[in-house]
Amino acid sequence: MLKTMGAAKQAVHANVGSEADVPVAKSASTGRKILPIVEGVVLVAALLAPLVLQDYLTVFATRVIILALFALSFDLVWGYAGIMSFGQALFFGSAGYGVALLARDLDITNILLVLPAGTIIGLTSALLLGGFLLLGRHPSSVIFVSLGTLTGSYAADRLARGWYYLGGQNGIPSIAPMSLGGYEFTEGPAFYYLVLGILVVVYLLCRFLVRSQFGLALAGLRENEQRIAFFGYKAQHLKAIIFTIGGAIAGLAGSLYAFHEGFVWPNMVGVVVSTQVVLYVLFGGSGTLIGAVIGTVIVEGVSFWLSDNYRDVWPIILGLLLLLVILFRPLGLISFVLGERERVGSFGAKPKEKRNAAP
Repeated sequence: MLKTMGAAKQAVHANVGSEADVPVAKSASTGRKILPIVEGVVLVAALLAPLVLQDYLTVFATRVIILALFALSFDLVWGYAGIMSFGQALFFGSAGYGVALLARDLDITNILLVLPAGTIIGLTSALLLGGFLLLGRHPSSVIFVSLGTLTGSYAADRLARGWYYLGGQNGIPSIAPMSLGGYEFTEGPAFYYLVLGILVVVYLLCRFLVRSQFGLALAGLRENEQRIAFFGYKAQHLKAIIFTIGGAIAGLAGSLYAFHEGFVWPNMVGVVVSTQVVLYVLFGGSGTLIGAVIGTVIVEGVSFWLSDNYRDVWPIILGLLLLLVILFRPLGLISFVLGERERVGSFGAKPKEKRNAAP
């Protein structure tokens, strides 16, 4: 096993290339670790945000953090396993509908029940779809998986619009707020810090996952799938596992979104939201986790400002900005400060410093 891991490590670094081939960013040129600094700055800004923002902006910021959690699920799937899931909203929206039905029909709003339920719904949906698309007799192509997830999202959208039990076009409105011991989580700082705490915990778990031995295999899978398969890894099984984990995180985000907005509607499972999360990760930078969070904050923030000041043409302006970033910074905005070496990450024990022999 250790030999296999070592071979996988060689495959990762061999495909990253030599230092001369890697685009140099600040972290690469100075040798410092920039990623923890970026993560720390983002966390401090998020903790202080409700103290300086107006009430309506705190509500908006809460929505953005939930969407950042959703973007995190897609970054795991695409940025680390190379699975282009154009149906990530299927898990996001199905969990939202699931907890909405629990609140409407069974009067279950306890946070200790609805959030795990939404996570399980997202996980189960991803497991079923991923098993069908990824665990066939022959390895699935990128196009097949992309179109398969896209079809699943579109089918779920049409089903939700035509099913009277789910509210049809109108969705399920007036969802009761989440509760815990008699306290109801309504829009405001309490809901904001709850969502932020969940995001931090999930982020740390994802960071641990992608820096573990499993993450080493994922890094090799992203860089060269054929070579990883040659080393004895079942590439499709690895993809199915990370696809399912991503679905669980998307389900958690969808549950929070449903209770925060107070209603669910067919767009939550549709193609539009699935494409939206792709743009978040593209804009911020895939395969970094923090890039997904930054991309969500910037895209949503710019959209909010443009829609308020340029109501007629703001989608065109936003589209042009996204296009410019994708054209000139294909690795996302995070690539301005994060080098390729640090993005891929270091695995295993750090080499001991060589000691000068005493005469």
